[in-house]
Amino acid sequence: MRKLFGTDGVRGVANLDPMTSEMAMQLGRAAAHIFMRRAGRHQIVIGKDTRISGYMLESALMAGICSMGVDVLLVGPMPTPAIAFLTRSLRADAGVVISASHNPYQDNGIKFFSSNGFKLPDEVESRIEKLIMSDEIRHLRPTADLIGKAYRIDDAEGRYIEFAKRSLPKDLDFQGIKLVVDCANGAAYKVAPTVLRELGASVEVIGDKPDGMNINSGCGAVHPELLQETVLRQKADIGIALDGDADRAVFVCEHGTVIDGDHVMAALGLDLQQNGLLAKQTLVGTVMSNFGLELSMAKAGITLVRTPVGDRYLLERMLAEGYSFGGEQSGHFIFLEHNTTGDGLVSALQMLSLLKRTKKPLSELAKAMTAVPQVLVNIQVKQKPVLETIPDVDRAIQESHRRLNGSGRVVIRYSGTEPLLRIMVEGEQSTLVNEIADDLARVVREHIG
Repeated sequence: MRKLFGTDGVRGVANLDPMTSEMAMQLGRAAAHIFMRRAGRHQIVIGKDTRISGYMLESALMAGICSMGVDVLLVGPMPTPAIAFLTRSLRADAGVVISASHNPYQDNGIKFFSSNGFKLPDEVESRIEKLIMSDEIRHLRPTADLIGKAYRIDDAEGRYIEFAKRSLPKDLDFQGIKLVVDCANGAAYKVAPTVLRELGASVEVIGDKPDGMNINSGCGAVHPELLQETVLRQKADIGIALDGDADRAVFVCEHGTVIDGDHVMAALGLDLQQNGLLAKQTLVGTVMSNFGLELSMAKAGITLVRTPVGDRYLLERMLAEGYSFGGEQSGHFIFLEHNTTGDGLVSALQMLSLLKRTKKPLSELAKAMTAVPQVLVNIQVKQKPVLETIPDVDRAIQESHRRLNGSGRVVIRYSGTEPLLRIMVEGEQSTLVNEIADDLARVVREHIG
C-alpha cells in the first residue's frame, strides 16, 4: 500500500505532511536518482501552477534534484500538459509539475512525467517511495562541479503556444467565433488567451488574474457559474473553463448550459470516426461514463471500453491496446495524436475546430448522445476503509444492485485526491435512481461520514 502517491502524484495541504518542503526535497532526490539513466549531464523540467506555496515547493524540489547532480530547467507557471510537452521537447530526463489541479489554493501536489512525457506507472512511483522511506540514497552526495545547476527557460510559453496550435490544420482559424475562456486564475492564464486570439477568435477572458490564493476560487472547471453568466451576457458562441493546471476543459454552450464531458466525448468521438482518426473504432471512458454514451456509440459502430477513474488509467489502457482518444466526465480528454496527457487547451481547440467545420452550435453537437438518469453524490469521509468490511454498507450496495435488476449501474469509489467517497447510480427510472443514491448516502454517512 503506497503512502505518498495517490491517483495523481503526491497531494495534500501545503506545508503539512506530506506536502512539506522537506518531503519535496526528498522527492526531488529520489526522482533524480531514478531518472539518471543516460550518459552525460541530466536535466529535469520543473513547472507549477499559480499557488503561493509553489515558490516553497519549487525551491525545495530544485535543491533536492541539484543535490543529486542533476540540472533543473525552470519554466514557472505553466499547464501540466505543457510540462509533458516541454520534457520531450527539451530532451529532459523527466518533468515535474507542482500543482493540486482543481483543489483549493491551500492544497498543493507534485507529479512526475518520464522523459517521453507520460505519467509514471505505479511501480516507478512505488520505487520513489521506497527510496524515500528506506534512506537508501542518503549517502549519495556529489560535490564540486558535479552538483546540479538551475536554468530558467525563457521561451517555454512560446514553445507550448506553437505546440498547441500545431494540433490544428494550418488552414483552420476561428474567425467568426465569439468565446469566453475562464483560466481559473491558474497555470494557463497567459497561454490560453494568447493561443485563442492568435487563431482569430473573439475572446473574452475571465479568471486570468492570479494572486496565489484565488486559483479555482469561484471560477474555472469546478465552478463554471461565472462562465455561464458571462457567456449569456456576452452572447458568446461557447464558453471554455480550464482547471488550475489546465489539463482539463469544461464547455458551456451558447445557452449558458454546462455540457457534460460524456456528451463532449460523444461529439468528438463521432467526428474522429467520420474522419478516419478514431483508432480501432474505440472510445475509452471510465466506470463513471454514462451508460447512454455506450448506447449512442454502439449505434455508430464505436466500442466504449471503461477504465478506473483517473486519466492515468485511461492512458495506460490507450497505450496498451492502441487507442487514440479517451476521456472523463470531468473534462479530462486525451488525444494521443497530439499530447501524452490530458490537455485542456488542445481539447478546447478540437471542440472549436468541430464548431467551425460543422457550423453547428455546441448545444446541437451535444445531442450526439442521450444520457440515462444518473446521480452523483460526494460524501466527506474521515477515513477510507474497504467498504466490504462494513456489513451495513456492503448490504446496502447489494440491495441497490437487486433493486436495479440489471437495468442500471452502481459505482462507489473513494477519491484518489480528496477525503471523499463518490456514489454514482444510473438507470432507466430517475425516481428509483434517486432513491437508491439517497439510501446509499445515508448508510455511508452513518458509518464513515
